[in-house]
Amino acid sequence: MAKKIKFFLKNSKIWRSLKVRLFIIMCLIGMLPAVLMRAGILENYESRAVDVRVSDVQTQLRIIANHLITYNYLQDTSSEVIGAELEQLSNLYNGRVLIINGNLKVVKDTYGISEGKTIISEEVIRCMKGRGNGTVNYDAVNRFIEITIPIVETVTLPQPAEDGSTTKEVVRGVMLNSVSTDSIVNTLDILNRKAMIMESIMLICIFAFSLTLVQVLVRPFERVTKAINEMKEGYRDEPISVPDYLETEHIVEAFNSLLERMKTLDDSRQEFVANVSHELKTPITSVKVLADSLLAQPDAPAELYREFMADIAAEIEREDKIINDLLALVKQDKSVAEMNISVVNLNTLTEIILKRLRPIARKKNIEITMISKRQVTAEVDEVKMSLILTNLVENAIKYNREQGKVEVSLDADHQFFTVQVKDTGIGIPEENLNQIYERFFRVDKSHSKEIGGTGLGLAITRSAVLLHRGSIKAESKEGEGTTFTVKIPLSRTLVQV
Repeated sequence: MAKKIKFFLKNSKIWRSLKVRLFIIMCLIGMLPAVLMRAGILENYESRAVDVRVSDVQTQLRIIANHLITYNYLQDTSSEVIGAELEQLSNLYNGRVLIINGNLKVVKDTYGISEGKTIISEEVIRCMKGRGNGTVNYDAVNRFIEITIPIVETVTLPQPAEDGSTTKEVVRGVMLNSVSTDSIVNTLDILNRKAMIMESIMLICIFAFSLTLVQVLVRPFERVTKAINEMKEGYRDEPISVPDYLETEHIVEAFNSLLERMKTLDDSRQEFVANVSHELKTPITSVKVLADSLLAQPDAPAELYREFMADIAAEIEREDKIINDLLALVKQDKSVAEMNISVVNLNTLTEIILKRLRPIARKKNIEITMISKRQVTAEVDEVKMSLILTNLVENAIKYNREQGKVEVSLDADHQFFTVQVKDTGIGIPEENLNQIYERFFRVDKSHSKEIGGTGLGLAITRSAVLLHRGSIKAESKEGEGTTFTVKIPLSRTLVQV
């Protein structure tokens, strides 16, 4: 049963509601002090009432005890004065009074049922031996107080004692009194009923107050929900503002940031689609123009056909490269889980890539050098790492000058390894450094066809670097050259979140 209740509370939408939880908390905060106060007041009243009753009875018992000695009641119980006092005391407190002499025999019982009997009680014996001024026992279950008072006589000593005193107190007997507490209990019941009525009224007031306060407190969150739903339905697209609480302000700020990012991504997606359409359409348009030109010349010489077919083949190759780069970019956007991590020797990998690219560099008389400051082994995706190095070095060759230089440096510390590709090429204007990683962006669009490429290389490179939880930074001076610095963790454990 307990498991079912726990499961219900865990999965119930009502219990998961902030309104319900706040309402319950407020009701508990309002009611618990009242309940505890009622219990404390009633308990304190009972204790105080019993103490007052005991004090009153003890005072009267001591007076009667003195009268018992005066009238020698322990030897002669015929005194009507003492009898009247005892009956009055018994009736006043709805109790019973026993007079016990030194032989532990009952000489007087206001109930008249124990006279002449011997009574052995721990409290009576203790009083008889002169230990203390009597005892008090309160029985809350049976609703009575039992009080013992010693009957003390002061006698004159035949000669002074060692301490100089000439008198001595001698216990002649004990008074045992049972006092009813029905009146105290009845008063407690009346107080308890009145307290319950007050608690019920308080509960209704607290219930109404909590319900109203919860509605007021949760209203800002409802406004946030309403604004988000309106945005979801397309009724609004402006940022949300609900500054009532610091919490709602944080939620709204986070949502507005997300909204801004979504708008940016949407704009970027639209721009990307437009760029893709343009880039894919250009080669097709060129192929169509060349094909139409050939069809318009049925008697064109074979040399012209070969020339046009070569141009058509180049445009098709360009189209194929754009498509392949787009596919590579899409794959890069997938999750890190698809990365094939292995331990790779970066020095060997870099040398292999430079060996492949040196023939391209020789066509422009560009010198490629590698500076390896230490042996570097890292946990990376070898294919993506090869892509990073290939794209950066290819760009350094493409955008370089005749007889220029490309310098590739490899270094590492205890956490990261660094690859730096430096060229002596045309450089990048400072205002364009933040745009070079955008898809299809080219610094010099007028010479883009001569240089080649699709404008996707750096976007692919940056995506591959980010998948390794690394960073890429470009420094350039127009007319002097560009330096790309890639920094990647040596181990995947260094980037675990």
